[in-house]
Amino acid sequence: MSTNKFKSALLKTGKYLAITFAVILGLLFLTPIVFEDQIKDQIKKTANERLSAELNYSDVSVSFFRHFPSLTLTLNDLNLNGSAPYKNEKFITAKEVSFGINVASLVFGRSVKIDQIYLSDSFINVKVNSKGEANYNIYKSKAHVKNTKDSSDTALKLERIEIINSKIIYDDQSTKVHFDALGFNYLGKGDLNKSVFDLYSKAKVEKLNIVYEGEPYLMNKKIDADLITKVNINSLSFFFQQNNLKINQLVVDFKGNFNFLKDGYNMDLAVKSENSNLNDVFTAFPPKYITWLSKTELKGNTNLLLTVKGDYIASQKKAPDLNLDVKLDNGFINYNKSAFPVSNLNVELKTKVPSLNPELLIVDAKNISLNINNDYVKSKFYMQGLTTPDIDAAFNAKMDLGKLNKALGIPNLELKGILLGDVKAKGKFDQKKKLFPVTNGNIDLENGYLKTKYYPNAITNILIKSKIENQKGTFQDLKVTLKPAQFTFEGKPVFVAADLSNFDDLTYDVKAKGELDVSKIYKVFSQKGLDLDGFVKADLVLKGKQSDAEKGNYSKLHNKGTLELRNIGIASEYLPKKFIIKEGIFKINQDKMSFNNFLAAYGQSDFKMNGYLQNVFNYVTTKTGVLKGSFTVSARYINVDEFMSSTPANTSVTETKTETPALQNEAKQTGVIIIPTNLNLQLMANAQKVYFDKLILQNASGNLKMTKGKLSMQNTGFNLIGCNVAMNANYQAVTPQKANFDYSIKASDFDIKRAYNEIEVFRKMASAAEKAQGIVSLDYQLKGRLNGNMDPVYPSLVGGGTLAVKDVKVRGLKMFNAVSKETSSDAMKNPDLSKVEIKSKIKNNIITVERFKFKFAGFRPRIEGTTSLDGKLNLKMRLGLPPLGIFGIPLTVTGTQNSPKVKVGRKTEDLEETKDTEN
Repeated sequence: MSTNKFKSALLKTGKYLAITFAVILGLLFLTPIVFEDQIKDQIKKTANERLSAELNYSDVSVSFFRHFPSLTLTLNDLNLNGSAPYKNEKFITAKEVSFGINVASLVFGRSVKIDQIYLSDSFINVKVNSKGEANYNIYKSKAHVKNTKDSSDTALKLERIEIINSKIIYDDQSTKVHFDALGFNYLGKGDLNKSVFDLYSKAKVEKLNIVYEGEPYLMNKKIDADLITKVNINSLSFFFQQNNLKINQLVVDFKGNFNFLKDGYNMDLAVKSENSNLNDVFTAFPPKYITWLSKTELKGNTNLLLTVKGDYIASQKKAPDLNLDVKLDNGFINYNKSAFPVSNLNVELKTKVPSLNPELLIVDAKNISLNINNDYVKSKFYMQGLTTPDIDAAFNAKMDLGKLNKALGIPNLELKGILLGDVKAKGKFDQKKKLFPVTNGNIDLENGYLKTKYYPNAITNILIKSKIENQKGTFQDLKVTLKPAQFTFEGKPVFVAADLSNFDDLTYDVKAKGELDVSKIYKVFSQKGLDLDGFVKADLVLKGKQSDAEKGNYSKLHNKGTLELRNIGIASEYLPKKFIIKEGIFKINQDKMSFNNFLAAYGQSDFKMNGYLQNVFNYVTTKTGVLKGSFTVSARYINVDEFMSSTPANTSVTETKTETPALQNEAKQTGVIIIPTNLNLQLMANAQKVYFDKLILQNASGNLKMTKGKLSMQNTGFNLIGCNVAMNANYQAVTPQKANFDYSIKASDFDIKRAYNEIEVFRKMASAAEKAQGIVSLDYQLKGRLNGNMDPVYPSLVGGGTLAVKDVKVRGLKMFNAVSKETSSDAMKNPDLSKVEIKSKIKNNIITVERFKFKFAGFRPRIEGTTSLDGKLNLKMRLGLPPLGIFGIPLTVTGTQNSPKVKVGRKTEDLEETKDTEN
């Protein structure tokens, strides 16, 4: 072939290639334009048929060039809501979501087939509530899809899913699992249209955070995963066949099954890491360990296995079994190039939590041992159960704690001393049955030293020599000897020696001497949420038996010494605030602890106490010990409201329907005053001023007795708005939200007008007294129940008594206005009463008023009947006419106090009683 012919052929070929390329390029541009409407319609149709959730997006485009060579339809600014009960909350949001189009189906088929999905810069927010209801159930199953003629052609033929630079948050309140995956990239391949298919996945996460029950387990971890997962769409189940994960440097194998149930999950999962290096394991730990790791040389062969198997159904309280096995051979730890590294570190630990129930916990540590040169720790530990565990343990050690502290690099702690330990224990611990493991051993510490970052000075010269023995496995056979224990803090030595035996009837011999600044010793340990301060100086000798203290055989006791306290805070589960002892010296003699001019404070209240306490040692050392005592208390001011229990209300308990809305609002109840059952105290108290429920009581005094959780007040008196009140009462809390009471009260010359102006509770209960004035005396007995706001529960009230009124003027009382209107007598509107005695009884929410008479302006009214505590009226009234009341008009008064209805006649209807359902 000549050169010219070759050039001509080459030019033609180039020309045809250029034309072909131009045509292809033109088709790449034109095809999306030609088929754009068809594609958009098909996408909407498929979304409506296959999704049960709301789908929104701002714009749609079709192009070959976003994910070349695939033809892709892109939805911009996509928002997809979740399934019930999260239909109004976002499930997936994305800057772009692209769908890969099967070009053959576009050109030759009746409908569009989608075989690829791409998510870019997306946020996937998975939520599961406490009932196990999730927001991801948005895909309609085939049974719910309308069977149109071409429905088979509109199926998603997915072969590829790609997620780019996205964020996933998974928040499951039923399992209390939360994780965040930031910088998430994922590529998944497989025939995703089949009901059962293999999904090949590659995933990378820049930062992974996993939190369980509020505690972080993994934070800011980098993940690299290569996974093969068999997926069953019909049953929503996953079988993890081959899953190699890399968490930072730790290689993990992940296999098992995970199935979605109607209201929970079924799982059989195993996470395993075999023959890993100890250093690689620590790279997967929380961030605070990474700084430590950068300065630490770690070696050792580790094997980890975590399995979770079973159903998790929150509504049925079902949970899977959890097992964790850890094995470490030949471990080596050296922090900051210590001269004495930890070697021969061996750990063999198996933990089982059947049904995630802590009471079924099994911890089997067959071996935990290490060496530092010739020093050693050898231990084993087995425990089954939590509240009453079976225990088999052994601890043997000879260790320089200073060397161990440096080798491990324990942060913020400086520890020194020679520890010698040899302890064996085997058996059951059960406090109720008085069982204690068979135990024999010694733990000694010499030249101890402790310093933390929280306080500049150390606790020094720590010496502990202890021995524990128990040959029969009972509390009775348990012996603990502490001879001696001592330390020095802030230059002041503290010495303690103790010999304790027979914990069923504790025999004690204790000597204690020294001074301790509680505020400074607290700062050494500085526990968050705990606030202690104060000063204690002790010089005590305590010797005796618990039973002798209980029986009052004080001659057999030998308890003497002094205990000086200053600014000591005492917290109690019964009280919402801290009780502060400002200063006081206890003098201990046998079983009696005397105190003189003891100054204390509680919130705004102040107290000065004198007297004695008895059975103190028994009370402090046991739960059953009863504290006895007799003392006087005087105060300038007491705020009773500050003593209210802060225990949350039991919202499952509701009161009767007749209670006011304020009483029904159990959720806001602050709790009743609780008297501890292990107190037997008598006190004579007086206070210049007492504040209680917006009442101010002046010159309050009385004799109080607390025993078995019951408070009795005898000959108690106070002055309220100039009225002298005498009262006897009994009070006892039944629960933190319920208390029973009974009292009798006598109040002389009570000024109605002043009471209305100054007492809020009086305004609420006697609103009709707004325009009344006069003097009232009361002699009444009442018993009943208080709710969590210390308010009376009306149907529970039972009692009766006399209300005497004199020189009373009533103005604008609606009942008398109604009587005046019915009888056409203006004199009835504003009656003036010289002296009237009204006797009444209360039961089942009804006040029964006995017949009483009075005179005014020539009229002689007679009233009797019933009223309810919520204001309903059912009264009979005879209006005796002047001059002598021989002739009268019979009337009935019904309705309510605010809207009385008066009719002429004698016919009435009984008010409905409301019985107390709790008694």
